[in-house]
Amino acid sequence: MSTAPILIWFRQDLRLNDNRALSAACETGRPILPVYVLDDETPGNWRAGGATRWWLHHSLEALGQDLAARGLPLILRSGTAELALRRLVHETKAAAIYCTRAYEPWARQVESNVAADALASCYEFHRFAGSLLFEPEALHTKSGTPFRVFTPFWSACLAAAEPKQPLLAPRKIEAFKDLPHSENLSDWKLLPADPDWAPGLRETWQPGEQAARKRLTAFLDQGMADYAQHRDRPDIDGTSRLSPHLHFGEISPHQYWHAARTKIASSPASSQGGQAFLRELGWREFSHHLLFHWPSLPEAPFQTKFQHMRWAQNPAGLQAWQQGRTGIPIIDAGMRQLWHTGWMHNRVRMIVASLLVKNMLVHWHEGEAWFWDTLVDAGLANNAASWQWVAGSGADAAPYFRIFNPVLQGRKFDPEGHYVRRFVPELKDLPNRFLHAPWEAPEDVRTLAKVTLGDTYPAPCVDLRESRQRALSAYNEMKGQANA
Repeated sequence: MSTAPILIWFRQDLRLNDNRALSAACETGRPILPVYVLDDETPGNWRAGGATRWWLHHSLEALGQDLAARGLPLILRSGTAELALRRLVHETKAAAIYCTRAYEPWARQVESNVAADALASCYEFHRFAGSLLFEPEALHTKSGTPFRVFTPFWSACLAAAEPKQPLLAPRKIEAFKDLPHSENLSDWKLLPADPDWAPGLRETWQPGEQAARKRLTAFLDQGMADYAQHRDRPDIDGTSRLSPHLHFGEISPHQYWHAARTKIASSPASSQGGQAFLRELGWREFSHHLLFHWPSLPEAPFQTKFQHMRWAQNPAGLQAWQQGRTGIPIIDAGMRQLWHTGWMHNRVRMIVASLLVKNMLVHWHEGEAWFWDTLVDAGLANNAASWQWVAGSGADAAPYFRIFNPVLQGRKFDPEGHYVRRFVPELKDLPNRFLHAPWEAPEDVRTLAKVTLGDTYPAPCVDLRESRQRALSAYNEMKGQANA
């Protein structure tokens, strides 16, 4: 057997279980050399944000430990992925590179470049599915076009062949002995230092494959049965919080899918919650489907008429929104949760996005960029598709006139105010009746609660009724220009 190794190029698949590239490489009998390349040459503004870089550091640390327990090092290199891989092939005389497919436009271009280099340099390059349940080329409408609406897309997913069963980690992985140089993870400076803004992330998360599997198991046992009822309640710990683990590939969608299906089969009481849980995985699939077929999704409105939308220049309002100082409690709670933990409840994501792009008329690009930098689960497909959905410009988007009223949303989904009181403690003594709209409280009630609008807590940055009408007027103006 040849001693020429196979390079396992880890990307968004930072796990050993259900890693088809790794399993296929081990089946060849060749020695394995695991590699991760930090490529900061991403085009545009899509260099990994601060929160995802924090997660990446700890995820690579966990992967390195899991590999070391099997006698393998994780080789770290930085720079342009194509060049770093080419150098490693030359240094190790590698026979092949195996990897899991990625779907961002730049990632697809890198794969094409590596494939071309492999052909020219006479080594093998193999890409494997594993980040999605269904490859984007596999699903299409009856007319052969990509889906633009979620419900028929999800119906096609459910009617397709059952996703493959997840694989266990290979029992035996033969290590390559003649190791090339590896960079040090600490030298990449992925962690914030001056200032260190990550204490809340450290309190909230444990990155890595083992933590991901524990979180999935705990949710299936304790949360899935009530998921359909609790998923919209930010005051209840009713969601799985698996999104960052999925984004970094610490757990595969196949593991997620089959674990949920098994739980549903064994516990009929979990069926409704389980189906809702799987449907959320469907939205992740749909977002990747859109990005694959419309790679301009992060930059350009999916519905071209929105090119005529008149956006406002409001730097002070944008900053107030980013800092959780809008004077609207559910908005401020969400934005502070995001800054403190690197995550925000999905219902609240829709509410804060609606306020920014509709009530404040700030371009969705600004919200997309802020989420990209602050979310630990910031994936290009989900982030772009979700912002366009709220803005009304996306595929299968909410009608533009669906402008979330944050006061009503807060009263409905945080009825006792636990969520707001946790993240906006300066309002904790307000009665529930006024908690989501402190400006409606009588002066004596605010005084008793030590709430002074414009001092201890901001006055609302927008009038919700007037700003709704302004948004609808801007939309009607846009339609007129698009039809002119």
